[in-house]
Amino acid sequence: MNIALLGYGRMGKSIEAIALDRNHNISLKATSSTKSFDFSKTDVAIDFSIPSTAVSNIKSAIDAGVPVISGTTGWLEHYNDVIEYCKSNNGTFLYASNFSLGVNIFFEINKQLSRLMAKVEGYNTEIEEIHHTQKLDAPSGTAITLAEDIIENTEYKSWTLDNPKSDEIRIEAKRIPEVPGTHEITYNSEIDSISIKHTAHSRQGFALGAVIAAEWIKDKKGIFSMKDVLNIG
Repeated sequence: MNIALLGYGRMGKSIEAIALDRNHNISLKATSSTKSFDFSKTDVAIDFSIPSTAVSNIKSAIDAGVPVISGTTGWLEHYNDVIEYCKSNNGTFLYASNFSLGVNIFFEINKQLSRLMAKVEGYNTEIEEIHHTQKLDAPSGTAITLAEDIIENTEYKSWTLDNPKSDEIRIEAKRIPEVPGTHEITYNSEIDSISIKHTAHSRQGFALGAVIAAEWIKDKKGIFSMKDVLNIG
């Protein structure tokens, strides 16, 4: 399979190494300064770029009839526009706030725990996320997904980075050098605390998940998520 890398930073290079190890070819290595893309020899595009270029990267792949998956965060105010663009152009698109296989299992555990905690009084919910200092957005897309899933299953209405109101989940975003990604959800009461936590040891898990998603989405049409790839949830 021929893969175009739309974004050739640290994640792009990790994806390249895993793709080559799995006997795929890299047809394109694009950076933020790349003005146009040649998708003529590409089967699937993987976007791990920056927020300011993600939308145009995704639309360029759709225009070329190339399935595209994206792990770039910080651009989701345009998500619905991209989905409609993909549908109107009969394209193929998969977005995930995190491609790690373990994190996607963690998402499902978080949903189940939130359903259980919604039945119990006296607990406040907090989310802590820690990433490397090069990460441009805060909170992380993964933390937002975790918060939104809790909101869907409880009486919380929104999340905040500031002092929370009673119906808000506080997300604490920390940036520490060389931390691939840690996410912890804690339910605190006067009596006890309940926590679940996912810790990434390297970027390899994110890169592997992205390549697996690319392998899965080839020759498909439509809008997908990692739940489709992993057949969970």
